[in-house]
Amino acid sequence: MKSILVLGGTGTTGRRIARRLSADGLPVRTASRTGGDVRFDLDDPTTWGPALAGAGAMYLLEPALRPGADRRHRVPRLVSEAVAAGVTRLVLLSAYGVGGADDGHPLKSAEQAVRGSGVDWTILQPDWFAQNFSESFWLPGVRSGTLAAPTGDGRTPFVDAEDIAAVAAAALTEDRHCGRTYRLTGPAALSFGEALDVIAAATGRTLRHLDVPAAAFADRLTEEGVPAAAARLLTGLLVDVREGRGATVSDGVQQALGRPPRSFEQFVGEAAAAGRWA
Repeated sequence: MKSILVLGGTGTTGRRIARRLSADGLPVRTASRTGGDVRFDLDDPTTWGPALAGAGAMYLLEPALRPGADRRHRVPRLVSEAVAAGVTRLVLLSAYGVGGADDGHPLKSAEQAVRGSGVDWTILQPDWFAQNFSESFWLPGVRSGTLAAPTGDGRTPFVDAEDIAAVAAAALTEDRHCGRTYRLTGPAALSFGEALDVIAAATGRTLRHLDVPAAAFADRLTEEGVPAAAARLLTGLLVDVREGRGATVSDGVQQALGRPPRSFEQFVGEAAAAGRWA
């Protein structure tokens, strides 16, 4: 039986997918620059072949979203190599709104490559991860008590990474998801201030959202070492929240899994119990 290869296997979605597949007794291998079952680096094509060996299905993502010719081409090149190596099913982690992005967006070419691969495919387009508050970008702000972001009172339906992983695991193993693009969101749109209120209620801490000008936010990111192009892209995505773009709740989780998505309150309760904000 061929294995299921999970790229980014130590990351937010990858480790959750691998855990689900392993629990079902399926042969899964995690691939990452460090810490995975096999070393894999999108910037080092010599690592691709050993990782792909014996794989029949693959979960893939583009971790670096700053524009650039190399990033437009490396996932399509990987897709071609994977198909040539015998991979017959691809599940791509993309993002909401990629269809309307310009051709320089690396996920645009990734989606096109997967759709044109000639093998079974599924594309996941999630909203902002709820886990950004507990594991990633926004955790330092939550821990400090003030989360600065240029989002105003705009709302977005944060999606639990557990739901993304559940849909990905299903798509990697079930035929009915082939050829589908799922937009994945939580069940309700919240502002950053409202999300912080939920976390504050669960932790007993005082938290606030500080709205900041977009230019100042982008400048701060670059001062912290984020490449300028990536800082502009991230800032623009947050400004989209301010302006109400992408605030619509989707039924993608329901379509894929036959159940409603997990609520932000469920995510917060479990994260607080696990000591994420202690």
